[in-house]
Amino acid sequence: MARRNRFSCRMHEWQEARTRWKADRDEWKADYKRTKADWRAGRRIRKDIEHLGPPPSGFALLPWLLMGLGSLSHLLQGKTANPWIGGIGLLLFNSLYVFLAFRAFNKHTREARATRIGLVVLGLLTVGLAGSYGGSWLLFFPLLGLAAGAIVRGRGLGPLSLALSVLAGVIGAYRDGWSGLNVAYGTFLSTMVTAAILSLSEAVHELRETREELARTAVEKERLRFSRDLHDLLGHTLSVIVVKAEATRRLAPRDLDAALGQVSDIESVGRQALTEIREAVTGYREGSLATELDRARDLLGAAGIEAVVRQSGPPLAPETATLLGWVVRESATNVVRHSGAARCDIEVTGTAERTRLTITDDGRGTGEGPPGSGLKGLAERLAAAGGSLESGPAPRTGFRVTAELPVTETDPVPA
Repeated sequence: MARRNRFSCRMHEWQEARTRWKADRDEWKADYKRTKADWRAGRRIRKDIEHLGPPPSGFALLPWLLMGLGSLSHLLQGKTANPWIGGIGLLLFNSLYVFLAFRAFNKHTREARATRIGLVVLGLLTVGLAGSYGGSWLLFFPLLGLAAGAIVRGRGLGPLSLALSVLAGVIGAYRDGWSGLNVAYGTFLSTMVTAAILSLSEAVHELRETREELARTAVEKERLRFSRDLHDLLGHTLSVIVVKAEATRRLAPRDLDAALGQVSDIESVGRQALTEIREAVTGYREGSLATELDRARDLLGAAGIEAVVRQSGPPLAPETATLLGWVVRESATNVVRHSGAARCDIEVTGTAERTRLTITDDGRGTGEGPPGSGLKGLAERLAAAGGSLESGPAPRTGFRVTAELPVTETDPVPA
């Protein structure tokens, strides 16, 4: 009767623990949903703020062709000598200007030989028309400056704009006297301002593309970190729960108190898993080598595997301890799940330059194929920190995982 009452009390406690675990799980789900909703809202706001429209194109330079309406008006009114030559020249000028305008916004077409030849032909045509007719035809020089500023970038722009301005001033003074010098100022201004605005626009566009690429890289990096953390956390935690559940099933017919103790362990492991998953979601998950060694010893012992842990060397830096803690967690989980070993040796040795972690079991190994995703992810993490991770059959029997990390300059913490 007393045993039945004790069993009822224990079952009541287990049900209460299960209820608390479900409440914690629901709380974590609510936190995850709120975090996801906030992320989506921030993404929508960022898209609305940063949508600045398409980059400029050749259409931005076409409205300036209206400056040639004066020459077209003179042609239509018959005020221009040799109107057929002037009309053909005007048509060629507009055609070349449009051709250059649409090739100026692509680096490959802008630097092509055809573009340079077109700019030279446009310059010769401008000199011929402005020198022959003067008047409103002198406004072709500022249009030539626009085309030159859009095509020529870099060091050659200054001498080119100065040469065009001097040429426009000489021809303007020859045709219209001192008032023609205004054409020189307009040519210099149009050349330099166009080049400055387009260069700035391209720089802004490149910065936007770079920022978007960095954002995509950060998202991929965070996604990779989250997947690795979930794999390491859930793989280890579920292995512990399975081992504890099997122990509970074996102990329940013989020793009820010991079985209920295993149930309490399952509850604590579940609560710890919820905390760690919550930390992994927010990005504040950090491992501890000492903690992971204790957990590995407990997990291996619960699975009936003798665990031998040896440590030597100087204290470890926080980053090194965190990375090695992940290796211990993943390796201990693999030993329990795959090896069928009876003994597992975990040895941490350190020198002034490097720290070495070796985990060896005497089982049948963790598989004949290549390392799983957990070991691959750990190898990438250690490689990013300047270390290495190797795994494979042990010299005699079983499986061995070896991790090495350089000693960092950060303040160490006790191992």
